[in-house]
Amino acid sequence: MSDIEELQRRITAALDQVAYGLDKLSTAAPSGPDEATLAALEEERTANAQLQERVRTLRKKSEKNALNLTTQLEEGAARAAQLDIELQRLRRANEQLTEACHALREANSEGVGDPHLINKAMLAELEALRAARAADVAEASAILANLQPLVDAAGVTAQQEDA
Repeated sequence: MSDIEELQRRITAALDQVAYGLDKLSTAAPSGPDEATLAALEEERTANAQLQERVRTLRKKSEKNALNLTTQLEEGAARAAQLDIELQRLRRANEQLTEACHALREANSEGVGDPHLINKAMLAELEALRAARAADVAEASAILANLQPLVDAAGVTAQQEDA
């Protein structure tokens, strides 16, 4: 029996030491994550928020650029349509002028100077000149519209270099 009592005493002493060690570990170990982990987590949250804001900014800028490009495309299409209309007008006027000149040549070759044909030829020539002028204006407008973004970009670049 004395062996049993000795073993029981040793087991009790061992259990007391284990309990003491557990108490010591529970008071020494923090209940949550350490400060370094919390600081790293907060840095990641800040970086994530900054990236999300940057993505929002880039998305807005992209949408604005897309809207500007769409507007420029529509304006370019309108200018091209106007130029086409003016060129068609010029072609019709030139056809009329050609017909009037042909009729005037025939009348002159027959020795009949018809004032009506002369007036008709003059009117056709005036219309051809007006149509040519309108076509030139439409073409110049289209060219200026295409050059304007380049001029604006050069102005911004020059301002940045001066600053």
